[in-house]
Amino acid sequence: MTILVDIRQKLGAFELDASFASEGRLTALFGPSGSGKSSLINLIAGLARPRQGRIESDGRVLVDTAKGVFVPRHKRRIGMVFQDARLFPHMSVKNNLNFGRWFTPDSERYVELDAVVDLLGIGALLERRPGKLSGGEKQRVAIGRALLASPRLLLMDEPLASLDEARKSEILPYIERLRDEMKIPIVYVSHSINEVARLASDVVVLQTGKVTACGPTVEIMQRLDLLPADERGEGGAVLETRVARHDETFGMTVLSSAAGEIRVPRVDVEVGAPVRIRIRARDVMIATERPKGLSALNMLAGKVAVIDKGAGATANVRIDCGGATIMARITEQSRQGLKLERGLPVFAVIKTVSFDQANTAAGLRRELDA
Repeated sequence: MTILVDIRQKLGAFELDASFASEGRLTALFGPSGSGKSSLINLIAGLARPRQGRIESDGRVLVDTAKGVFVPRHKRRIGMVFQDARLFPHMSVKNNLNFGRWFTPDSERYVELDAVVDLLGIGALLERRPGKLSGGEKQRVAIGRALLASPRLLLMDEPLASLDEARKSEILPYIERLRDEMKIPIVYVSHSINEVARLASDVVVLQTGKVTACGPTVEIMQRLDLLPADERGEGGAVLETRVARHDETFGMTVLSSAAGEIRVPRVDVEVGAPVRIRIRARDVMIATERPKGLSALNMLAGKVAVIDKGAGATANVRIDCGGATIMARITEQSRQGLKLERGLPVFAVIKTVSFDQANTAAGLRRELDA
């Protein structure tokens, strides 16, 4: 399913001029606060009208100012999940969930209550009122209510922003499961690079109301220059891997990837399961010979592909490891000392402890639908 956006909107002194196309299963709108992410998602939802432009979802024109087309919000078949769950406090979880169904004709429903309850793991909550739920539980119910409207598109506007780290860790696997198992395209607003790297198939980067980049997550995360200055240390490589085996003796999991085998702290999923990992550029050391007597366990052989002069005294080096790109951020002094140049054989060295929970995504993930 393709989402096409080409709009212009003026909000006081702020000018939104955004254009992108995405076919991703989960497209993240990423950027700092005030970049226009929420304004853009409100236009897609029909909560506001653009001054000029066109919005199209799966071939269906929702807005075309040149032709006078503006499909009202209630006819767009779009589900929305906000920062706060916005549940009805006087209704049980089950009734909150069923509220989403009332606006969709029986002939157009494609998802049932039992399937949503199982997907989101909320069976034990059905008779509770929202006041008796944790923040993460409320958000799962809010997602379920949106799904039960059988939407053609799901919009999620920073759904984890109001949660602490523990609650975020609780709900992220369910959003992954939603992405992987439901055939509903998702547009996900976030200013967190951790969430984007873990969840998104595609990323649209916004800065001061303009799209500065759009593409697959794997490519965008390597463009450290596109990230906000305070987030560039979180950028790097995103790799799709599979569990090769578990090392019970040392509490580790060995992942197979195009770059080679990678050891990470124990991931509680079965052998063969897909796992997405993020390797931050700041966590990668470069060696021109295979190191000996080193505590780091991951040494990936490759060749220098690109060297970009970073900010200040840094250099960003892209290493081709069997077709997978590993990013390393090192000092310019180290680059010159190692005499790095394009095509030089090197080893990307990564400590196993670099793969903390924020950089390893498995949890409830299942195989993607064919």
